[in-house]
Amino acid sequence: MKRRSLLAGAGALAAAPLIDVPAAHAVQTPSRRQAMVGAEVLAADDWKALAGQKVGVISNPTGILPDLSHIVDTMHASGKVNIVAVFGPEHGFRGTAQAGGSEQDHIDPRTGIMVYDAYGANADKLVSLYTKSGVETVVFDIQDVGARFYTYIWTMYEAMIAATRTGAKFVVLDRPNPVGGYARGPMLKPGFTSGVGKEEIIQQHGMTVGELARLFNAEYLPLDANGARLKELQVIPVKNWKRDQLYADTGLTWVMPSPNMPTPDTALLYPGMCLFEATNFSEGRGTTRPFELIGAPYIDYKWAEALQAKNIPGVDFREAYFTPFISKNANVLCGGVQVQITDPHKVEAITAATHMIVEARRLYPGFSWRAENPPGRWIDLLTGSDRFRTMLEAGATAEEIVAAWKSETDAWTARRAKYLLYKGAHR
Repeated sequence: MKRRSLLAGAGALAAAPLIDVPAAHAVQTPSRRQAMVGAEVLAADDWKALAGQKVGVISNPTGILPDLSHIVDTMHASGKVNIVAVFGPEHGFRGTAQAGGSEQDHIDPRTGIMVYDAYGANADKLVSLYTKSGVETVVFDIQDVGARFYTYIWTMYEAMIAATRTGAKFVVLDRPNPVGGYARGPMLKPGFTSGVGKEEIIQQHGMTVGELARLFNAEYLPLDANGARLKELQVIPVKNWKRDQLYADTGLTWVMPSPNMPTPDTALLYPGMCLFEATNFSEGRGTTRPFELIGAPYIDYKWAEALQAKNIPGVDFREAYFTPFISKNANVLCGGVQVQITDPHKVEAITAATHMIVEARRLYPGFSWRAENPPGRWIDLLTGSDRFRTMLEAGATAEEIVAAWKSETDAWTARRAKYLLYKGAHR
């Protein structure tokens, strides 16, 4: 299969200290593995960066080491890290909750550590939790999927603000961006911030959480009384990962970051297919292929035929029928498509989803935004402004809608360059 490079980056910002792996502590890994995530780098250094500190960990089931043990369990068992609190994001620390849900405050039965519910928590709440638990250093280790509206990066953002207020050190154990390093899609505009987009970043940002943390610290975190932001931001980078690599290229084990993100292919499609959350379509929640199966009760074969004729790079569209067991159209037979990835390195999910929405609206009078007040508000929040919706409703083509944000994507690519940690080919 012919592959093309995905994006690349430019220089590293010197402000964030990095950790290398001493040869004496190098971890022996299977030969199939290429990338070495930040958590593994820190473990190989015997957790020395956290020694003598009261540590709070923000993580979920993705915070694993090569032997699939969770970092909290391994740190606790080592006796070398004093974990005084764990903070669980959306879906919870151990991953027991569905979309839009979380685990309540509780004592973790495995470790006996207090786990606090941090889903939707703002900086004020996190300040109180840091203070209550005595946290001096906050560790963030969660696998992101590269989309602005995936909420873990905003949990990190609020946690960083709280750290500036309490004087806590902030440590990011970095992981690859599973959809690679290219930036794609529209910019979030003022007036459209929400829990799925708190600052002005691109829809598919093309950065790792460590790189985003550097950008947040430099551009968005509030200044304290001394004109500083975080007391210390330390990013422990992934070794042997480049920006043009997708998750399948890393050799790493995929752990579902959320219940509806079962595979790396799901992550590739998510930055675009999530837009169907704003419609009366099922986005495949409640099926075995969320964000790949897309449809509604009134869709027939014509949608797949129209989309397949467009020859959209990286994907094919198979006519499909499915019955979701939860979420929209639960227990109702839906017609639609399965988005089949033909070349993962050519997938542009936001472009593909734009074509899908334009064709659905053209072909089916039943197409509508999901029920809410005002109508279409959710698509505005997901895309970052009302432009996508108003252009669609005015009859714009998919090509015209996609072209409208090109200058924003280009500006973002240039702006983020000084925060990037990983190299790759420029496009």
